[in-house]
Amino acid sequence: MSHALISRNPDLQRLRDEGYNISVLAAHLLMRDVPYVNAAGVVQYGTLVSTLQLNNDRTEPPTQHVIYFAGDHPCDRNGATLEKIRHGSNRQTLAEGLVVDHSFSSKPPAGYTDYYDKMTAYANILYGPAHAIDNTVTPKTFRVIPADEKDSVFMYLDTASTRAGIAALATKLEVPKIAIIGLGGTGSYVLDFVAKTPPEEIHLFDGDLFLQHNAFRAPGAASRDDLDRRRTKAEHFATAYAALRRRIIPHPYYVDASNVQELQGMAFVFLCLDKSEPKGPIIEYLEVEQIPFIDVGMGINLVDGALQGQARVTTSTASKRDHVRKRVSLADGNAQDEYHQNIQIAELNALNAALAVIRWKKHCGFYHDLEHEHDTTYAIDGNQLVNEDHT
Repeated sequence: MSHALISRNPDLQRLRDEGYNISVLAAHLLMRDVPYVNAAGVVQYGTLVSTLQLNNDRTEPPTQHVIYFAGDHPCDRNGATLEKIRHGSNRQTLAEGLVVDHSFSSKPPAGYTDYYDKMTAYANILYGPAHAIDNTVTPKTFRVIPADEKDSVFMYLDTASTRAGIAALATKLEVPKIAIIGLGGTGSYVLDFVAKTPPEEIHLFDGDLFLQHNAFRAPGAASRDDLDRRRTKAEHFATAYAALRRRIIPHPYYVDASNVQELQGMAFVFLCLDKSEPKGPIIEYLEVEQIPFIDVGMGINLVDGALQGQARVTTSTASKRDHVRKRVSLADGNAQDEYHQNIQIAELNALNAALAVIRWKKHCGFYHDLEHEHDTTYAIDGNQLVNEDHT
């Protein structure tokens, strides 16, 4: 992806064409082999690192004038620190395999027009004193460009994590395989949130057709053509999210005792089934295989002309599983449930999914987890969120 991204953008391609050793890693632009002088007055080589402002893999004018640097703090030819660009000195990890030591600040009155402008400006500041000591050094090394890094799961770079400075943290979510069982209102929103994270594979299980009424409680906007295709939900959503990421794998059938072994090797499972009875063999299998999972559910009733009820998120991990059967019903009753008639509750589906995905991210260490709750209930009428079953 680094090579393709560079070739699509004239400012990046110009840097490479002129011999600068540039590459892209985790939505950061790197310029390696930049000569500079250290405190001992010796020429060394470091790496300039800039966040990338992208729109659909096209560079935008840089919004940040600050740049990072991996190496000693640059000095003039006599070993005096270049105070005019000093911004901060703090060794930090910007992404996996990307560690920097300093940040510099040098902002022209009109800002930088593009990344060629920004990167060469800083390279020249560092390179000048080094060239005064040794006129053979240059940042234009014309090095042989190695093969690109392995393909990302995403179709384009995750610049949201980079801009927020959490690209390294997001690697905690790089689990091998997760499964979403049931792609109704809540399950489809779970996919919407999880698709923007970096698991290697996302497996979708649902044999229901994606029909007109489903479109009103699912993320995005299904077209009439989408509905006319009458695909299963697994196939519909795998196709829709293929625009964002790779390796979303549809299984256009239900999970039951006959095929539950297909969940073997999953790092995490989201159970998002409207019906309770099929959950029994799935939960038993996940517990035997020591696979962590989350079961979601909603109970909505019509009372005095308005809807009331609750959304539930029940988590099962190796540290706590004994609460699941008192929280999760494994049998379907005959009582009327307005959830199956009133479909205009997409916001509750989204909320239920968001609570589930937040809990999964806590499990992965992405979010702090102070209470280690394994059951959370949101009550609509009182706007209350209750955590129970702590470890």
